[in-house]
Amino acid sequence: MEKDKTVKELQSEVHAYISQFKEGYFSPLAMMARLTEELGELAREVNHYYGEKPKKATEDEKTIEEELGDVLFVITCLANSLDIDLEEAHNRVMNKFNTRDKDRWTRIEEE
Repeated sequence: MEKDKTVKELQSEVHAYISQFKEGYFSPLAMMARLTEELGELAREVNHYYGEKPKKATEDEKTIEEELGDVLFVITCLANSLDIDLEEAHNRVMNKFNTRDKDRWTRIEEE
């Protein structure tokens, strides 16, 4: 079993993979199109498992986990191509939720 990876390690691993190819990263606009495509595939899987749309017998078996992995890969490629540290981006958004949105939802009462 592989050890848990940090976000920096994920970004580094994706960069090492993409760096093998002359084409390198696609343009940000092309990656947005790819991200939209992958999000659609994720939405389809969620709808198959939790919605009212069963899979057709001719459709390949995919999992939500696999589709989330595809989304994560494309997000990581986009971040890398724009020199964005996803760990820092995560820290910023968590700070926003913990300050601006701290009283937005009903908290679970501690016993």
